[in-house]
Amino acid sequence: GTPAFLAHWNKDWKPAKYPRTEEERSAAAKKYNLFPEEYVPVKDDGHGAGDYPGFKPYSVESRDPFYPWDFPEYRRNFNEPLHDDINIYGEDRYDVLMKPRFPLIAMLASFILAMGSSIYLTYLGKDTAFLPAMPQHMPATSVKHYTYQ
Repeated sequence: GTPAFLAHWNKDWKPAKYPRTEEERSAAAKKYNLFPEEYVPVKDDGHGAGDYPGFKPYSVESRDPFYPWDFPEYRRNFNEPLHDDINIYGEDRYDVLMKPRFPLIAMLASFILAMGSSIYLTYLGKDTAFLPAMPQHMPATSVKHYTYQ
């Protein structure tokens, strides 16, 4: 018999070739549920994105958590196209809109200070390791206290 889910094969999810004509662009826009004027394909750089729509990346973290999303765990609605690098922009990963707490130069300086001081202290104390041990305590040093016969 025929499979029950013909539309859910991997070949159906694969992007088509990069659109060259206006008809191909409008067909690709319809395929991804976008208006033709807002559809811009990913640049054809040879990595195989094909006709997949390219748009500004957004992070799941920066989207409204109280909006009634169709898929609240991903903060997206049904049939909403995903960025082609969505695995980078998940809720537990990189946030595009995050402003760093400290400037980059301050973070770099603190990293160099921490690593430099630990390397300096490692080489400074390299030859100073010793075991603090005293000679064995005996009642008299020249007297033989036991024999092995």
